[in-house]
Amino acid sequence: MPDQRSRLRDQRRADTQRAIQAQAVRLFSERGYDATTVHDVAEAAGVSPMTVYRHFPTKEDLVLLDDRGQLVAERIAAAPAAQPLVRRIGGALIESAAALTGGSHRDFLLARLRLMISTPALRAKHLDNQYALQQAIVAAVGDDAADPDAAFRVQAAASACLAALHTAVVRWAEDDGRTDLPALISTALTAAFGDDVGGRADPSHGRPDDQFETGA
Repeated sequence: MPDQRSRLRDQRRADTQRAIQAQAVRLFSERGYDATTVHDVAEAAGVSPMTVYRHFPTKEDLVLLDDRGQLVAERIAAAPAAQPLVRRIGGALIESAAALTGGSHRDFLLARLRLMISTPALRAKHLDNQYALQQAIVAAVGDDAADPDAAFRVQAAASACLAALHTAVVRWAEDDGRTDLPALISTALTAAFGDDVGGRADPSHGRPDDQFETGA
């Protein structure tokens, strides 16, 4: 029973957080980020400003906060450890993008990305999010953290993959979401690392029989 109550509490918290963020992204998109206050978001979501701050400590978090790090980490952990490092990371980025752009999530993600690109305060804060995602990737790879050379290799691979990801998502937002985001990420990774990075993603994780080389 305590576990069930805990799960219900966590579910209610997650539902409230999603509802607040959905209203925030809608208002920011309609009125402009700077013209919309946290109080405006609270009123639209039917909660108090204190509740908003409890879920989103800063105004920037209303746009930037997500569970992408957990999603990517889960896919890295599920990938075969024998795969080349960049392939493991890149495959996880492609698969998580496929999950995040499925169904109604696509329009929400697109609206968030547009805000990140067009709002200076969000562009600056986005760097912190990228670093947090890099750290989640490093932890998910699970190599010996005590070996500084191994840790450096993972950090470098993660940073390079995230640079390719950033290029792809900016292009996707500029194309108004008309192109396929996982395919754009695949193309960016191939451009950065070459055809040797290619290889089929595990069909059990998102996009079946997908390849980094979009033309393969």
